[in-house]
Amino acid sequence: MSQQTVTAPIQASNGRLAAGTAITLLTAAAGLAYVKWIPSYAKALTALSHHTLGGSIVSGMASAPPALGLAAAWQYALAYYGLIWQALALALVLGASVQVLVPRRWIHRLFGRDDFRSIAIAGAFSLGGMMCTCCTAPIALGLRRQHASAGSAMALLLGNPVLNPAVLFFIAAVLGWQLMLVRLLVGIALVFGVATLANRWFPQPRDMRIEDAPIENARESGWDLMRDWLKLLWWEIYTILPGYIAIVFLLGAARAWLFTPHLTLAGGGIFMLIGLAVVGTLFVIPTAGEIPIVQTLMSFGLSTAAAAVLLITLPAISLPSLYIVRSAFPRRLLATAMGAVAVAGLIAGAAVSLLPNLRG
Repeated sequence: MSQQTVTAPIQASNGRLAAGTAITLLTAAAGLAYVKWIPSYAKALTALSHHTLGGSIVSGMASAPPALGLAAAWQYALAYYGLIWQALALALVLGASVQVLVPRRWIHRLFGRDDFRSIAIAGAFSLGGMMCTCCTAPIALGLRRQHASAGSAMALLLGNPVLNPAVLFFIAAVLGWQLMLVRLLVGIALVFGVATLANRWFPQPRDMRIEDAPIENARESGWDLMRDWLKLLWWEIYTILPGYIAIVFLLGAARAWLFTPHLTLAGGGIFMLIGLAVVGTLFVIPTAGEIPIVQTLMSFGLSTAAAAVLLITLPAISLPSLYIVRSAFPRRLLATAMGAVAVAGLIAGAAVSLLPNLRG
C-alpha cells in the first residue's frame, strides 16, 4: 500500500502578512472615503444650512406611509437599495478580505480576547465605519469567522450605526444638540453594555485552535488567494442577499402597519412608546435615515419622547441585519441585543423628560 503524503503548510513571511493586511485596510479607507466620508461632509453642509436631510424614506413628506401592497414594497426596496448598495458592496468585499488577506492570529490578538480591551478597539474601529447596521453585518460576520470574540464583533455591529459621528452631527444640526446628547449617552451604554454581556455569556473557548488564514500559508500563490477570496465573496452573496432582499421587501410593504399615525402621532403614552421601540428595532433604514423620519413625524405631532425612542432603535439593529449575522452569534445573544435596543430606546424616551426644553 502506498502511504499518502500530507504537505504541511509553510508559515508566510511577515512582509506577506503585512501586505495582505495593508491591502484590506487601504480598500476599507478608499471605499469608506467614497461611500461614507465624502458624502457625509456634503450632508453636513446641507444639515447646517437647511436644518434638514430631506423627506422621510418611510413616508416622504406625509404623516403616514403608503398603503400595504406590492407597490409600497417595490418603492421602498428601490429607495433603500439605491441609497445603500455601494456600502453593501464594500461590506461584502471587506467581509471576504478580512477572512482571506488578514492573518487570523492578528485578528485574534486585537479582537479575540474576552476583556474590555477588545471591545474598546472594536468600538473605536466602528467610529470610522459610519455604516448602517445591515452594511456592518457582513464585516462583523467575517470577524467572527476569524475568531473575534462575541463582544468585539457585537461592539462593531452596534457601534457603526449608533455611534456614527457624522449622524450625531446631523442630529445636532437638524433636531438639536439635546437629542444628540441623549442619543450619544444612551448609545454608548447600549453598545458597550451589550458587548460586555456578550463576552460574559459566550466567552472564547479555552482550547480554541487558531487555524491559519489563507494569507498565512506561504504555499498559497496570489492566484490561490484570489480564488479563496472569490469563493468567500460568492458564499456571502448567496447566503446573505436572497433573504436580505426578501426581508427588506416585506418590511417596505408593511410600512403602513408599522408606522400608522395611531402609533406615531397618538401621544406619548407608555404603550405607544413600547410599540415604537418594537417597530424601530425591527425596521431597516439607511445611514442617517432616522433623522428625516423623525423630523417629518415631529412636524405632524410626534412627541419628543417618541422621537428619542426612534433615534435609538431605528439605526441600531434590524431584522435584515440579524438575518445576516444569524450564524455568527448565538440566538440567545441576538434576542438579548434586540431586547436591549428596545429598552435603550425607552430609556432615551424617558431621558428627554429631564430636559425641560425637549418635552413635547
